[in-house]
Amino acid sequence: MRAVLNTLVDELTRLKASGVKTVSVSDESLAALKSALRRRFQNSPAPAQPAAGLPQHSAKDNPPIAAILGTPTTPPIASPGERRQSVEPKKTEARKLPPPAPFALPAGDKAARWNWLLERVLNDPVCKANVRPGKKAVLGVGSLEAKIMFVGEAPGAEEEIQGEPFVGPAGQLLTRMIVATGLKREEVYIGNIMNWRPQLPLGADGQQYGNREPTEEEMTYCLPFLRAQIEIVQPAVIVAMGATASKGLLGFRSFKTLGEIRGRWHDYLGTPLRVTYHPSYLLRKESESKLSEKKAKRAAWEDFLVIMEKAGMPISEKQRGYFL
Repeated sequence: MRAVLNTLVDELTRLKASGVKTVSVSDESLAALKSALRRRFQNSPAPAQPAAGLPQHSAKDNPPIAAILGTPTTPPIASPGERRQSVEPKKTEARKLPPPAPFALPAGDKAARWNWLLERVLNDPVCKANVRPGKKAVLGVGSLEAKIMFVGEAPGAEEEIQGEPFVGPAGQLLTRMIVATGLKREEVYIGNIMNWRPQLPLGADGQQYGNREPTEEEMTYCLPFLRAQIEIVQPAVIVAMGATASKGLLGFRSFKTLGEIRGRWHDYLGTPLRVTYHPSYLLRKESESKLSEKKAKRAAWEDFLVIMEKAGMPISEKQRGYFL
């Protein structure tokens, strides 16, 4: 039960941070969840305290699960037939940052230049100040000779532990899609605009629950590190995954919806750039319906087919028919 609640809190927090104002839940699901919570707290020896293992909450931390489900002080999640109500976004812990310090990569081969960049990121005072104790800053991984470079927005919980981008559920889906193109994960290059996990208030156990989008200021500070990786790798194609990464690369006010820029080629520092869905979006579609999941994955795969063609990769008839 604890794991389920933590997952629910994390997902609702992520949705709020990404700009989602309302969530629809069936009457049956809402009743079942409330009933489970009621039994949970009735069986607790100290009803006034959170269930064991769940983070304690204050006004400046994540809202308790009861607040997310609906209490007299917060709008309830709308069920079918009810008028949807907006929910105020969570307060972030973004710090005031200095402007990015200019730097130039040293001469040398790709490996030497990448190692120099890694040391610079790990020792950058702003990066160090924004990485939680015991966590890691994250730089891209993969082949420095890659033709395709995937770019996401920021590390999450698993990524800041391992110090590698896209290793959680979204990363596992991305890996499967890369394999479907005929490549291995280590044959492409995968990075993020951000080098640290955007911070939110910690729970009583000292852990951060949920993720938020990086601010424009945060991405502006980290973008020189991403540009340096592009300069080192020199990919044939850059793939921007999701709206946030696309805004960071193409301009924060260059579009309102992903549909405005998806489906055509863009240019980033002289390299062709294609926009596609973030893998986490595809995972959310899995929870809606099989039809919704299939349509979303097919749309993303069509982006991959165009990217493969641009990178000069062979495409089989079987690959062209995936998700149809």
